[in-house]
Amino acid sequence: MSVAEAQQAITQGAIDAIFNDPDNVGQRFPVPVLQCLQVKALPAQGPGAQPERYRVVLSDIRNYVQCMLATQANYVIHEGALERGALARIKSYQANNVKGKNILIILDLEVATNLGNHDRIGEPQAIEAKQQGQANTTIGGSGFYGAKPEPSAPIKSEPMPSRAGGMSSNAPGKHGNNVIYPIESISPYSHKWTIKARVSSKSDIKTWHKASGEGKLFSCNLLDESGEIKATAFNEQCDQFYDVLQEGQVYYISNPCRVSLAKKQFTNLPNDYELAFERDTVIEKAEDQSSVPQVKFNFTNIQDLQNVEKDATVDIIGVLKEVGEVSQITSKSTGKPYDKRELTLVDDSQFSIRLTIWGKTATSFSTAPESIVAFKGTKVSDFGGRSLSLLSSGSMTVDPDISEAHRLKGWYDAQGRADNFATHTNMSTVGAATGRQDQTKSIAQVKDENLGMEDAAYFTCKATIVYVKQENFAYPACRNEGCNKKVVDQGDGQWRCEKCDMAHARPEYRYIMSVNVNDHTGQMWLSCFDEVGRVVLGMSADELTELKENDEAAFAAAFEKANCSKFSFRCRAKMDTYGDMQRVRYQVMSASPIDFKSESARLADLIKQFSMN
Repeated sequence: MSVAEAQQAITQGAIDAIFNDPDNVGQRFPVPVLQCLQVKALPAQGPGAQPERYRVVLSDIRNYVQCMLATQANYVIHEGALERGALARIKSYQANNVKGKNILIILDLEVATNLGNHDRIGEPQAIEAKQQGQANTTIGGSGFYGAKPEPSAPIKSEPMPSRAGGMSSNAPGKHGNNVIYPIESISPYSHKWTIKARVSSKSDIKTWHKASGEGKLFSCNLLDESGEIKATAFNEQCDQFYDVLQEGQVYYISNPCRVSLAKKQFTNLPNDYELAFERDTVIEKAEDQSSVPQVKFNFTNIQDLQNVEKDATVDIIGVLKEVGEVSQITSKSTGKPYDKRELTLVDDSQFSIRLTIWGKTATSFSTAPESIVAFKGTKVSDFGGRSLSLLSSGSMTVDPDISEAHRLKGWYDAQGRADNFATHTNMSTVGAATGRQDQTKSIAQVKDENLGMEDAAYFTCKATIVYVKQENFAYPACRNEGCNKKVVDQGDGQWRCEKCDMAHARPEYRYIMSVNVNDHTGQMWLSCFDEVGRVVLGMSADELTELKENDEAAFAAAFEKANCSKFSFRCRAKMDTYGDMQRVRYQVMSASPIDFKSESARLADLIKQFSMN
């Protein structure tokens, strides 16, 4: 790529928009393309230092900004892709302003074209210089690497009592007024701060034993009006602070604290940073315990979970529709058994979701159906459809006194109790990325248009079940979370999973059945997996298998009950090879009972459009 072509590719004005027009930058510059002007590795700082970090300078020709690469993006440095002169697509980032200093945290990027060790294009100015009316600044001077920005403006000042036992006693400022900073302002660039926060959750002390040594830790989540942050105490600090910090209590916490990028696999908080307590960290209990919120939710409604990435952490609130029995799974990594219980939640988006709770939370669960339940810190899974799992650091609140709970209670009592609810299943990559709705087609259209003959095609079909094949309707699956491979009966009461290399006392049966459906244009066979089978037959495959073994009449009645049921099926058509024959297979991705009220309205609209034409 020539310099002229590179100049055309760079999205000029993107940096200014990121910091000065945040509400519209997503529409104007959805994926900014910037030139890398400089890369510098930050040195490790002694024992226990955080992972290697890199500072970079990025330019859009008009402006440049200093950036920090998140550790998950370091691979572009290790692979030699991001060098001076390269163009990069910035796919995910967070803009910070720390005391007038603009910092861009790069969470995900893709190196588009490397111009080699080329000089910068144009004469970009520092974005801070433009905001503050300063003259041009030379890139690479002490203004970039020597700067020590401080947190954004404090939210308040208030008197703090004397610091007492179990906390650092040699810290300055034991009495008098102390400036309180919001949690959202804490970053690796901030120093000399004090936060006032509630311990919203606290873990047990955990120990580890490795060849390199052993140790212990505990972690807690700290909450104020602006947000939450995770804090961890290791070894000596674990002993120093464990009894000091009590769940539900409010404390003043002052650095020194080590601030690093959050390890997202170990936290359910949206904060990009986390804290590690140090020997001289100052912690004292606040006299005023009421000015800090008890819990902070950031709810996602159940329908919108289809747009949430796998493994993301979300807060959810809904009406408790169903409560499953306690069961056990065995961890593949440790071989330990874990208790679990599956709950079904619904909300006024007309969707339901399956949520798994674990351990003591599962065994002691006694909340009555139709209660409003809020969950903080649930992990999103996309195996066989969207589902949720409550993290060990998450929490559950029954009938919380918040506006969202009151709204859901009013909706459910007024109409929700009689509503039908759709379920989530995997969406196509294109559909999920573009928000495209699959077209509703008749069975004749699906076949006449040869959907699935070349590429996989997605469509919605409204049809009536006329027959459910009873042979091989389910298979015995591994009980380990996320496995679901078929297990083999050993003949001694044990069922073995070859993938996990372990045996179970009993399998978990999962649906894998074929149903024949009809509409006014024809008929076709659909393949259904476990999530859809539960919707069609109204029970789990375990329950249906038990009926087959103990009550043949009830078993046959369950299939008969499914006949003549009308559903909206979201399907994928794809070419499949069976033996030596190729055929199009129609797999159901999700199924929901037809809402006759909305369907009638849709048909009326179609009639009106036809009449107008």
